[in-house]
Amino acid sequence: MSKIIVLGGGIIGLSTGMMLGRQGHDVTVLERDGDPLPSSPGEAWSAWGRRGVAQFRQPHYLHSGGHQIFDSHLPDVSEALLRAGCITFDMLTVMPPSITDRAPRRGDERFVTVTGRRPTMEGAVASVAEKALFVRRGVSVTGLLTGSPAVNGIPHVAGVRTAGGEEISADLVVDAMGRRSKLPDWVEAIGARRPTEEAEESGFIYYSRFFRSRNGAVPRSRGPLFAPFHSFSLLTLPGDSHTWSVTVFIFSGDEALKGLRTLESWTALLAACPLHAHWLDGEPISDILPMGGITDRYRRFVVDGAPVATGIVSVGDAWACTTPVGGRGITMGLMHAAGLAEVVRRHLDDPLALTLAYDSMTEARLTPWYRSTVQMDRARCAQIKAAIEGRAAPRPADPLATLQVAMMYDADLFRAALEIVSLLRLPQELMARPGMIDRIMEVARSYEAVPPPGPSRGDLLRILASGGKRRAAA
Repeated sequence: MSKIIVLGGGIIGLSTGMMLGRQGHDVTVLERDGDPLPSSPGEAWSAWGRRGVAQFRQPHYLHSGGHQIFDSHLPDVSEALLRAGCITFDMLTVMPPSITDRAPRRGDERFVTVTGRRPTMEGAVASVAEKALFVRRGVSVTGLLTGSPAVNGIPHVAGVRTAGGEEISADLVVDAMGRRSKLPDWVEAIGARRPTEEAEESGFIYYSRFFRSRNGAVPRSRGPLFAPFHSFSLLTLPGDSHTWSVTVFIFSGDEALKGLRTLESWTALLAACPLHAHWLDGEPISDILPMGGITDRYRRFVVDGAPVATGIVSVGDAWACTTPVGGRGITMGLMHAAGLAEVVRRHLDDPLALTLAYDSMTEARLTPWYRSTVQMDRARCAQIKAAIEGRAAPRPADPLATLQVAMMYDADLFRAALEIVSLLRLPQELMARPGMIDRIMEVARSYEAVPPPGPSRGDLLRILASGGKRRAAA
């Protein structure tokens, strides 16, 4: 039985630990935040102090690609999510009315997920993990321990050192410390090369608010979860226990729209959008929650064909973090954790083989999702900049972008797009299907992209100038 340390007790750290623990390894999870597990989902939302997770009370969503991993690898977590009040949500329910073919297809169940607010989901995952793993909360790690090199000239990590001076040995250390991970500094401190790192600002600011149903009935979606307008976008996400969130996000360089951080202006904007105004018909359970400065960032721990260190791997946001617009973070992290479990099963006794196999798996399965997210962010920023400057939005230049138009009019192309949205199929895999590109182009030739109904930019600026025409309930 090998000893494995997982750094970070969030959803991905705990899920990784459980997948490895069920292979028979001795797994310890070290979590910096010291608050104990809350006793209920309500307490998780109102009082759980997860100070190490800046986005803890921001909107989250679990795509069906992630839900399938819970079902196949950690079915007791799927059950715990439902017990905690998380909801079953079918992405086919947001099929636009412009599609007249509503007949079901074989395999439609793949678009069904179970999702909820981040505190509720993490509480459910932790309730299972703490019965299966040794989870130590309130333990801060400050650096790495080294052992005999597995490869000449490459440091080998053999454990960690805590802020209290404790030294904990391990056969493998897993970094699941999220987007704030300091692993590059730590490996450099033991004489290793720094990993390759790419980073760029996503260019967005987010203003979110959470609501709870007053009568137990959650409003029905009248449009897609993500709706791009001229110079802003709306994201509406279902939550657990009859709750939901609404996010307005804007380009960070658009100073004229930063007044949307005020409750009155935010509410007035939503009220002016016919397909979204009904999301205001609930009891607010948060103020406007702003978030900005989000970076798309990717790290690679194999440089020029050689690991920077052995005995340590990075998973989820600690490896690569993306903007929350697509809600991909948790699902990508679960995909990464499942891939790590496969690699560990085959290679734990060979540190070099493990590191190289993990890098290869990551580059094949996860990095394309990171790249596509960055491309999506850049394209949306270009559209918003054009709107601000009064220019026509750039026309789609590739089949994947053109799919965003065609999916609104063809039932099968809508499902194809959902496979990408739900992280079930990589874009390049989908486009490689025989006849797919031809079909996309054929449908798209007959239609133009039509933005959802809502205020023009001029209307929006007038709303902001007036301070909002509708005051929100406290």
